[in-house]
Amino acid sequence: MTSPTTATSNVADAALLESGRRVFGVEMQGLQANSDRLNASFVEACRLMLGCQGRIVCLGMGKSGHVARKIAATLASTGTPAFFVHPGEAGHGDLGMITDVDVVLAISYSGESDEIIMLLPVLKRQGNALITLTGRPESTMAREATVHLDVSVPQEACPLSLAPTASTTAAMAMGDALAVSLLEARGFTADDFARSHPAGALGRRLLLHINDIMHTGAEIPKVLPTSSISEALVEISSKRLGLTAIVDEQDHLLGLYTDGDLRRTLDDDAINLRTTSIADVMTRSPKTIQSDALAVEAARLMESHKISGLLVLNPEQKIVGALNIHDLLRARVV
Repeated sequence: MTSPTTATSNVADAALLESGRRVFGVEMQGLQANSDRLNASFVEACRLMLGCQGRIVCLGMGKSGHVARKIAATLASTGTPAFFVHPGEAGHGDLGMITDVDVVLAISYSGESDEIIMLLPVLKRQGNALITLTGRPESTMAREATVHLDVSVPQEACPLSLAPTASTTAAMAMGDALAVSLLEARGFTADDFARSHPAGALGRRLLLHINDIMHTGAEIPKVLPTSSISEALVEISSKRLGLTAIVDEQDHLLGLYTDGDLRRTLDDDAINLRTTSIADVMTRSPKTIQSDALAVEAARLMESHKISGLLVLNPEQKIVGALNIHDLLRARVV
């Protein structure tokens, strides 16, 4: 037998690339065949799942089990409650996890998985609708199904036709097709998706609001328009946001002064930091954001206008908060 090291050293780069491209070609061929074969059975499967009063229970052994786990996870995260049950464990007590209002989605390319076939009489007696994904329409699982979806492929990508490759890709794609069809039928939105992914990047972007991360109360840097530039600088330095708001006695926003404005002020020899009022050098009508806006909107605003901080206003145009790019970074919005 050739050692792994010798075999590896004898393989040309072009041969490796060719193998990779061949796999993509075979699997795309399999996916196209499945797409062309979608018919009324797919619609019926979708309607069974839409009408399910319980959950979608996904079953599969071996590689099909991995596919079933992924399909269950995709369904659950896109508005269709689902979970995976190992068929072997189901025969030893886990079958009790499946109630009579659940729909069962079973996957086996051969359609003859002993562990799943053993469960079919119990599931039928319980009244569960059964959707099967197999590569053999004449198989036991296909015949016993309420709805059978044919996921057969012309060939496996494995040159030995042993390792499930194109067939598992086809089954995975069928699961995605079901999940997305259900998602669209339910009117599932990005906000719905975020609610089931609160710890993920998308969840943070879609659920986190400005008022969740802004500085409020005594942390808001603000001065009156009669304050000197020097007094404004003290406020900027103490609040450490790189800016200060200029407000009237009722906290209505009049203007903004930032670190960047200071650099421009220092270039003007006619300006005295101790005697010139901040109202003379402030930026009037600065960019602001409402407190009920999403944090990601603040990130977009800062990026589009090349600014590093924002003042937060309420509907009465009173200042209620402030934040800068570092607050967005800490919240992992950007």
